[in-house]
Amino acid sequence: MQILLALDWIVRCLSPCFLLFQTGQFLPPRLIHFPFCEAAAHRLLLLVIVLRLGLRFEEEFMETKAQFKKLLEDGSLLFQQVPMVEIDGMKLVQTRAIMNYIATKYNLKGKDLNESVLIDMYVEGIIDLMSFIIAMPFQPDDSKAKQKDLIKNRAVNRYLPVYEKALEGHDFLVGSQLSIADVHLLEALLMVEEVQDDILSLFPRLQAFKQRTSEIPTLKKFLQPGSNRKPIPDEKYVATVKEILYS
Repeated sequence: MQILLALDWIVRCLSPCFLLFQTGQFLPPRLIHFPFCEAAAHRLLLLVIVLRLGLRFEEEFMETKAQFKKLLEDGSLLFQQVPMVEIDGMKLVQTRAIMNYIATKYNLKGKDLNESVLIDMYVEGIIDLMSFIIAMPFQPDDSKAKQKDLIKNRAVNRYLPVYEKALEGHDFLVGSQLSIADVHLLEALLMVEEVQDDILSLFPRLQAFKQRTSEIPTLKKFLQPGSNRKPIPDEKYVATVKEILYS
């Protein structure tokens, strides 16, 4: 009788675990996206997952039309586009929805509503800046130099001064702990430096911020050569996207 009671107790304890395995809640997050290079938001997804989960995630590159067609046919892509993240038994699409879910789940959205909306404002500004960088590889060759000048002008005169001022007397953009806005900002700084390597020379607080956040152990590992991090989109990335989506 005692053995039966013990077995019953074990089954009751383990049943929720089996359910979690079946629903995918014990599986590492899986990110499906285009290969070679990352659009800004896709790179940020990796940064957030890396930051909070310590590199425990799976990555699947979409390299052929057949892969894309399969995802469409099984209903994984609600709006017929990537990225898509499988996490907690769900298949999430739309980059900002994914980011908000992960940021909320892992306490990267501030301590209250006021901090949360300020974080969102900073994030939206960063995404605006990144959009100029992401667009550059898709520009005609004779327009790329002009786009590069536009990026530098907007970065130096519109966006970077805002974040430089926000960091005056603070280690983080909002509140007293790391938020999704800080993760976005780190990636934006890395991206603008790929456009012009000395662009932060006028912004000492941003330089110090980049150094501090780059030393977070999981991020430091992620930023090392040979990690999952990719450079900004290039011609190979553009060709792959066009072949899969438009050929």
